[in-house]
Amino acid sequence: MSDLPEGITLDTEAQRLAGIRILNERLPKKRVIAQGVLRSPDGSVLLCELTYKKDWDLPGGVVDPGESPAHCVVREIDEELGIEVAVHGLLAVNWLPPYRGWDDALLCLFDLGVVDGGILEHATLLRREIRGAHWVAPGALADHVAPYTAAMLSEVLAAVTAEEPAGTAYIEDSRRVRFTDGSA
Repeated sequence: MSDLPEGITLDTEAQRLAGIRILNERLPKKRVIAQGVLRSPDGSVLLCELTYKKDWDLPGGVVDPGESPAHCVVREIDEELGIEVAVHGLLAVNWLPPYRGWDDALLCLFDLGVVDGGILEHATLLRREIRGAHWVAPGALADHVAPYTAAMLSEVLAAVTAEEPAGTAYIEDSRRVRFTDGSA
């Protein structure tokens, strides 16, 4: 007995899978990054001081094959900071052009909500990646992060703090895209 749908033989299923394998080998692969905006009650944003680059960054990381971006951001924050978070929504999808030797990528930016600022007192940093974790006031974010991160945050922070968020933003090169019908 076969578990294949009626009318599908092993030969045709094998051929289908072989075709998919060829496409998977030839089609472009895009890096996906999942990061989160975690805020303290005073509106400060959590930034990570990284060991491998000079700019601080939002917590998160590169999505593993077969992993969802939402799962990735929760996993990365738990692994790198020892903090359990929950995803409250998707703030933005940001296409990032090639930057400092990296190929282009898609960045999924998640709202992780507001937590007690003292949560960092109980953080357990993964020292090979995270040198420190800091609450940074919105007005000082650009002093610590890469220009594309500062631009992206300026596009989405107002929506994060609004009572009724504007929905998910589509952003290219950290700038909100305005579509022909006027929506963003």
